[in-house]
Amino acid sequence: MPPTNDPELTASEPDSAPSSGPHDQLVERPVEHDRALSRRRVLSGAAAALAGAGVTLTGEFGYAEATADSKLPVYGGYAATVHADRSTPPRSSRVDVVWSVDTTRRLIALTFDDGPAPNWTPRVLSILAQTDTPATFFMVGRRAREYGRLVAHRLAGHEVGNHTWAHRDLAKMTYEQACTAIGRAHNELTRLCGREPTLLRPPYGHLSGSTLLAANDLGYQVVLWNRQMLESRFTQNPDGLVDYIVESCDPGTILLAHDTGPVDRLVAIRGLAAMITGLRRRGFEFVTVSELMAAAAPATATAH
Repeated sequence: MPPTNDPELTASEPDSAPSSGPHDQLVERPVEHDRALSRRRVLSGAAAALAGAGVTLTGEFGYAEATADSKLPVYGGYAATVHADRSTPPRSSRVDVVWSVDTTRRLIALTFDDGPAPNWTPRVLSILAQTDTPATFFMVGRRAREYGRLVAHRLAGHEVGNHTWAHRDLAKMTYEQACTAIGRAHNELTRLCGREPTLLRPPYGHLSGSTLLAANDLGYQVVLWNRQMLESRFTQNPDGLVDYIVESCDPGTILLAHDTGPVDRLVAIRGLAAMITGLRRRGFEFVTVSELMAAAAPATATAH
């Protein structure tokens, strides 16, 4: 998600053909011989380079050699996908990261990040109510504590996901810090909605090993997006944003919008009803993210 300029969020926190006879075999031997020599030269050169760098070639790299040039700790820190003690296993065997869903049905999930906010979120909820459209709100825990009472009674039919406690970058956090950021928001959103969130959207769409490990241990699936509003490109052309969204979405799209933040995001909210109408004319049905994931095509259902 593009960085937010909202001061409330930023203030405190990659066959050969068979030989036809003896003559061909005699011709080919030197070529293969040269190739073998070339491979040996490359390997010898690499070994020499490693030796010059003080690395001893044994059957396998040792820990010291493998980490000599690393700027990150192998265990612990924000890059590691294993626990620092190296003996505690992850809670489950996998954690899913979803950008979109493979489905033959014309389904789309509309999502809103960064709220709730006192003015924008009620406005979005009114448009969704008027158009009978479900959505998924990825809420910031601190905002939910402050403004949740303004929207709690209007969330029926919608889904609420976790957007961390204070919208800090999870990709820069240790496992313990990530657990705290996700866990505090989890508790607040559970109190607000009466049900536990199971979907996590990391701020800015940034991920690290510690984020994945924390999400796994806390029972979350990670939800990103494959299409977003691009409000700042259409501030002088609101109808252009409506056309862009209506024409570019495909079955299984997870669409990113916001219900607070810089003023240019209002372009999307003002055009929201028109987008919904246009997508329905194309035969799309709006569902929550969990409903969209449940509709995955059989061939990919086990991958999500």
